[in-house]
Amino acid sequence: MKADPRDQRELLRVQELDNLLAQAARAIAHPSQEKALAELEPVVAEVRSRRLAVSGELDDARAELKRLEADVRVVEARMARDDERVQATSSVKDVEALEAELVALRKRRSDLEDIELAIMERIEGLEEQVAAIDAESAQSTADVERIEAARDAEVADWERKKADAISDRRAVSDALPAELVSLYEKQRDRYGVGAARLVGGVSLGSNMKLSPSDLASVTASADDEVVLCPDSGAILVRDENS
Repeated sequence: MKADPRDQRELLRVQELDNLLAQAARAIAHPSQEKALAELEPVVAEVRSRRLAVSGELDDARAELKRLEADVRVVEARMARDDERVQATSSVKDVEALEAELVALRKRRSDLEDIELAIMERIEGLEEQVAAIDAESAQSTADVERIEAARDAEVADWERKKADAISDRRAVSDALPAELVSLYEKQRDRYGVGAARLVGGVSLGSNMKLSPSDLASVTASADDEVVLCPDSGAILVRDENS
């Protein structure tokens, strides 16, 4: 195949744009913040799990405190009733029995209040733990949001670069002979590189120096002859530095 050397050189622009499109695709699929976000995931999950566990303990403690408060109210109601009965009866025997029960009830109330105090202290400690965990959660959430914002901005920037590259590639390739572009596409699809510069006998498609016989064959080819790299399969674009 023959093609104007200027058109062949334009293939290098197409290849550069294809390289940019490939880079954009990788950057969009795997932004630079991907690793940081992945590292934060278990941190966020651990904080959430710890918050759930401590919140469960706190709920249980509060429920236990409510039960104790109800028990204290029951004991105090019985004490009030017994006090009324002591005042109302004239039976010594009944008074002695009621006084004995009041002693037991006061002991019961004292015991319940001691337990209440211990539980309230426990609740206070658990509430402090929840507050500390919430602070951790707020920090990790802020970190995630900050990194996600940076990721979204980076992806949006690559999306713009991708759109510009697609537009530029279309403009450049549409101005080239269809047959030349078709060969370029074929070689790129097959080998990954469609066109590469030949510099000092080195193909930039393979980054390898051509063998003496291959280089002699390429050098002997006319300027408008389309030559393929024997190693990379890319169209070799030649100039005065080849």
